[in-house]
Amino acid sequence: MATSKKVQAAEDTFIDEVRSSLDEAEKLLREAASASGDKATELRESALRSLRNTREALHETQDAVVETGRRAVQATDHYVHDNPWQAIGVAGVMGLLLGVLISRR
Repeated sequence: MATSKKVQAAEDTFIDEVRSSLDEAEKLLREAASASGDKATELRESALRSLRNTREALHETQDAVVETGRRAVQATDHYVHDNPWQAIGVAGVMGLLLGVLISRR
């Protein structure tokens, strides 16, 4: 439960950061289109900086998701090694339910 809340909070924060960064970049590029000279160059550089920040946020989120997945795999592996018969029972029940659902079609 706590992990689910953490994931949801991280997801919400990430989406807000990406949305904000893209909005800022869009605004700066619009201003750069109407400006000329040094001002346009400065606005384009600011937009590129904003897009770089978004890319970094994407990479950080990807790393966090991969690490969370890795921990889930490890926890599952430990559980199966510690409780092999329960794991076999769960897999059997899931196979049975899946077979019933498929045969209904």
